[in-house]
Amino acid sequence: MLRKGHRKPGSWGSFWATLALVGLATRAAQRADVGGEAAGTSINHAQMLLQRLQDLLRQGNASDVVLRVQAVGTDEVRAFHTHRLLLGMHSELFRELLSNQSEVLLQEPRDCAAVFDKFIRYLYCGELTVLLGQAIPLHRLATKYRVASLQRGVADYMRAHLAGGAGPAVGWYHYAVSTGDEALRESCLQFLAWNLSAVAGSAEWGAVSPELLAQLLQRSDLVLQDELELFHALEAWLGRARPPPTVAERALRAIRYPMIPPAQLFQLQARSAALARHGPAVADLLLQAYQFHAASPLHYAKFFHVNGSAFLPRNYLAPAWGAPWVINNPARDDRSTSFQTQLGPSGHDAGRRITWNVLFSPRWLPVSLRPVYADTAGTALPAARPEDGRPRLVVTPASSGGDAAGVSFQKTVLVGARHQGRLLVRHAYSFHQSSEEAGDFLAHADLQRRNSEYLVENALHLHLIVKPVYHTLIRTPS
Repeated sequence: MLRKGHRKPGSWGSFWATLALVGLATRAAQRADVGGEAAGTSINHAQMLLQRLQDLLRQGNASDVVLRVQAVGTDEVRAFHTHRLLLGMHSELFRELLSNQSEVLLQEPRDCAAVFDKFIRYLYCGELTVLLGQAIPLHRLATKYRVASLQRGVADYMRAHLAGGAGPAVGWYHYAVSTGDEALRESCLQFLAWNLSAVAGSAEWGAVSPELLAQLLQRSDLVLQDELELFHALEAWLGRARPPPTVAERALRAIRYPMIPPAQLFQLQARSAALARHGPAVADLLLQAYQFHAASPLHYAKFFHVNGSAFLPRNYLAPAWGAPWVINNPARDDRSTSFQTQLGPSGHDAGRRITWNVLFSPRWLPVSLRPVYADTAGTALPAARPEDGRPRLVVTPASSGGDAAGVSFQKTVLVGARHQGRLLVRHAYSFHQSSEEAGDFLAHADLQRRNSEYLVENALHLHLIVKPVYHTLIRTPS
């Protein structure tokens, strides 16, 4: 759509004055050696330049191209008097689109048309204010018109708000998949895994796609009360989504039934609508779970393989698998606590417990940084400062008795953050099975700062989880 361009009389003066400011700001930033000065003096007119650019956009002075933006499906059209040079500096697509044209009609989805003024303002001023509901349409516009800096900025905004619990993780996940943004997709998936209980109880749960559900069900780092909670969440999703039988049965087979105690399994078989409809598809898994609970893991392993994911607990918050620990004023001094966990998920081990001792140190120093008072020549060396240390968390069994023989334990520490009255998981640290601590625990945390993202009202909210892993105990049949 081509029309003659619109220019306001007498407006060229302010346009060239603005461009002259650009040149002045650039030249003034360069170093000069005048009158013997070692370094030049910086003259910074950046704020004035931004104000001139805003005025240029608002008043349309010296505009040489008009963008008419129409919301798809409506008669609503908004006109933006712009400058080909400034748009082309940010976007090669704009440079090609606007060459030899003075007026262009752009048709955009309604949500994108509603934020087009913000998009154009960014091209002039390099800044904008984003609200949660505007993130996807702004990212769409930046992607469509190939404004890479805005793409990165909005994606960073989305990832940051996911970590704080404010972003719509399910909607953003599906958007990331549609655009191929792997980093955003993985951030959404990680948030959903760590906060599945909160998401499953929200309106977002009904919008989960079968593909996303399958991704979540296969993960061992899901954080929830227990496997029974996951089954109920899946049953609620099946009731809302009503997927084809093959999708429902595949999802039901992803539940780790050996992690559910036999008494609860009996209740599910008697009361679950999902099992009443799809019971035959999981009958073998239910039988496997009952057999697992009826015998010791060692005896069961003589006849069946027990090294699959079905026999590995997820990150359960139930008391059998760990304990919460709130550390007030964590930067102050060392703390310790202890808690008990069940030896294993098998019904055979239900009454057997292991006691764990935990030590937290806010300023632990590695050997290489510990104070040394003199070198070999007797010269005093400076002692390391307390702030040189880093937080450390050590989890050890109180004893190495026979109850734990042959079982290795995977330890996970969750760090909570509060959002709108809810405590969400913001960070998770896993220990190697042979280690007593996580090497990167709170490696980037500033516990001295009261508004640290790791603290809630100047307290560190941890949840300690210990998961038994049978693979060192099991000898699978030949």
